[in-house]
Amino acid sequence: MLKLLAERRQLEVESVAEELDVSPATIRRDLDHLAEQQLLTRTRGGAVAHTVSYDLPLRYKSVRQSSEKERIARAAAAMVRRGMVVGLNGGTTATEVARALATRPDWPEKADEPLLTIVTNALNIANELAVRPQVKVVATGGVAMPLSFELVGPLAGLILREVSLDIAFLGVDAVDAENGASAHNEHEANINALLAARARRLVVVADSSKLGGHAFTRICETSAIDTLITDSGAPDEVRKFEERGVTVVQA
Repeated sequence: MLKLLAERRQLEVESVAEELDVSPATIRRDLDHLAEQQLLTRTRGGAVAHTVSYDLPLRYKSVRQSSEKERIARAAAAMVRRGMVVGLNGGTTATEVARALATRPDWPEKADEPLLTIVTNALNIANELAVRPQVKVVATGGVAMPLSFELVGPLAGLILREVSLDIAFLGVDAVDAENGASAHNEHEANINALLAARARRLVVVADSSKLGGHAFTRICETSAIDTLITDSGAPDEVRKFEERGVTVVQA
């Protein structure tokens, strides 16, 4: 229902019940539960999205294209060598990359010193990796975004401007061969752009549903992207990126 609400901005109980083949009572209970979590506003007979910039919270996005994202993450992790400094933004695909890096089977479970350094503005990634001694975690400061768990604003920028990254993996809301990578939120896009600028190599990690799409604010131009890791779901879009000199890895 949250996915439907993100697309349509407004839902009616009766129509959603018919579409999802469940009872109206079930839809009402679910809408009430989501309203209690402040994820929507209940109306008489349905619900509306909170704001114009409504988006699905990270925890509800995690199951979408999950197998594709796991394959993308493993391909991304394979690009990293021991001792590297790796940049990661927030989002479900970047979170999978963080997990794949921390659990690479060819790395020892115990090490005298960290095997790599991860610089991230994502609270959930920092929290998940902080308990892994083989990874040194550097978290930016900033203001937390409630949907993506990303830290944004001037404080985040202060940290990022002082570091150099060997490679940055960016999850994006959309990436187009002509217009580059983009995000729905301008504050997240600003920090993502800074992560990209601080990296010697920029890798965009995006499942095929993100290819050829457009979002509100551009993160970077296509020419700044060294590699795109995606799945096999959009061959025509992949060809467009290759024509523009982007190395494409299909996981």
